[in-house]
Amino acid sequence: MNTPGSTYSPDLAVPADKRVFGARDLFSLWFSLGIGLMVLQTGALLAPGLGLSGSLLAILLGSVVGVLLLAAVGVIGSDTGLSSMAALKLSLGQYGASLPALLNLLQLVGWGAFEIIVMRDAASLLAVRAFGEGSPLANPLPWTLLFGALATWLAVSGPLTFVRKILRKWGIWLLLAACLWLTWNLFAKADLAALWARAGDGSMPFAVGFDIAIAMPLSWLPLIADYSRFGKRAKSVFGGTALGFLIGNFWLMSLGVAYTLAFAPSGETNALLLALAGAGLGIPLLLILLDESENAFADIHSAAVSSGILLRWKVEQLALAIGVLCTLIACVAPLAQYQNFLLLIGSVFAPLFGVVLVDHFILRGRGAESAASLLRWPALLAWVGGVATYHLLANFHPELGATLPSLVLAGLLQGLLGRVFSFGRGTARA
Repeated sequence: MNTPGSTYSPDLAVPADKRVFGARDLFSLWFSLGIGLMVLQTGALLAPGLGLSGSLLAILLGSVVGVLLLAAVGVIGSDTGLSSMAALKLSLGQYGASLPALLNLLQLVGWGAFEIIVMRDAASLLAVRAFGEGSPLANPLPWTLLFGALATWLAVSGPLTFVRKILRKWGIWLLLAACLWLTWNLFAKADLAALWARAGDGSMPFAVGFDIAIAMPLSWLPLIADYSRFGKRAKSVFGGTALGFLIGNFWLMSLGVAYTLAFAPSGETNALLLALAGAGLGIPLLLILLDESENAFADIHSAAVSSGILLRWKVEQLALAIGVLCTLIACVAPLAQYQNFLLLIGSVFAPLFGVVLVDHFILRGRGAESAASLLRWPALLAWVGGVATYHLLANFHPELGATLPSLVLAGLLQGLLGRVFSFGRGTARA
């Protein structure tokens, strides 16, 4: 039996009386998850090639398209009450969902370790700035262990405890204060008119910038139903998710672009962090640094939920084990350029959720009947077709972009193949 703070079995639908998240809860959660040091650093990737105006346009378009898709997938969680990977069984079959669950577990362990590394490096940099190179606080190992423990504790506590007792009550207000301070500091110290007039150096095509921007919300597609399954109503899930992530993601990624161009033209991560540390005695950066633990929480918790599809352990036990694994990886792995990592995630999961969206909203009419089939070959073929399209476009026609075309094509293939190879599934609403 589930206790009030339980994370619930990944294979079972959350009971209707336990679906307590409203629009405010989901806004708070996704605004928080749209903010972070990695979001700032992703904005910095766009800055040299596209300049301020081109980067902001790419971020805006990518964020809008990405959050609409993200929120639509969130509705699947509220319709079915199922976790992300359990809901995939409805589209791919009992066995077919195992592959994306495994891929999701692998990428979330990587993301969790990346988040801990980002927090570790930023904290060490702040300590060096405040206390000098020889300070014990400048040692990265204690910070790695501290942030790994914090993220693991949050993941074991579960989303109900985290969102309602921590984030909604006071966490979101600290984040808003940090973002407002960084924005004020930028307007006070930077010549934004000159930055706007300066064009990028052309080293990045606009379509690649769009793909990087859309990859941020789409990277959460395999996770969102783990949280939206606690939503009261589909309308609240869609609106709270879309608005929260759009504001947070666009705001922070844009600040990453502007701070890089104004104060860190070298484009180096440390230069950007030093520029951010100089605003408000480093307090806003410290608050965003603490918020990064919330992103790591989501990675570790959802990795546990995904592995719960494969292993019959309690989610809390899996979260503890995965948190320890992410921390150990962070102790030995360097922070590498992760632009290719973002795009690789998009190549696998963007087409997959093109399939899932068409299957749920069109073929099944938002129904949530049990997935009796072991494998649904039409859906798997549509997914493979989408992934192949992504890599063909990315390698031979990057100027066209790859993420959105592959998602659309996979969805079209699913619609076509799903009609041709009908399994006689019902369309009764859950």
